[in-house]
Amino acid sequence: MITTEGDKMTEIKLHRRDSLINTAIDILDELGIQGLSTREIAKREGISEATLFRHYKNKNELLVAVLDYFSKFDKDLFDSVKLMNLNSYAAIRFYIGSSVEYYENYPALISIMQLLYALRYEKNLTDKVNEILYNRYNFIKDLINKGKDKGEISDSSQSDELTDLICGVVLELSLRWRCSGCSFSLKEQTIATLDLVFKVYLKK
Repeated sequence: MITTEGDKMTEIKLHRRDSLINTAIDILDELGIQGLSTREIAKREGISEATLFRHYKNKNELLVAVLDYFSKFDKDLFDSVKLMNLNSYAAIRFYIGSSVEYYENYPALISIMQLLYALRYEKNLTDKVNEILYNRYNFIKDLINKGKDKGEISDSSQSDELTDLICGVVLELSLRWRCSGCSFSLKEQTIATLDLVFKVYLKK
């Protein structure tokens, strides 16, 4: 296959856009939303702000790209779970386990998860953040409801409360893992906690 000059330029542009996203994530992880600026991103990338603006018009447009990057793995996992045809808890276990394993391999992403509520108040980001939060929430809740319908999960359990509990476990353990300097296995601890929670809700 012949690679044209135009193809090479497109590849370089895409590489730069991805690099800007990763740099923004690193800054958010190190300095928080208050430390993220186009000047700081450009400085770390070794480019001018004018060059940055050729790829993203402003900081908010770059933040949208960061959120798209963050949520892409969710969408891939949703599709994988649907194809695997697992029982309800096995599906939840796979989804959560795969998510936190991904965070273990890219710890800076946890900062995005923890910043979602703050990012809701950034101009033009509210809908994107809500989409990420509700897609995750509703995916887990739907799996719980399917488990109840199939007799796998106790009918007495409240779907909203159980979903809140699962999401809370992931968020709390992820925060503690980062604060501890990643001193324990996030995946093992998260799955062990979920197994303990579901001992109450799974039908024998």
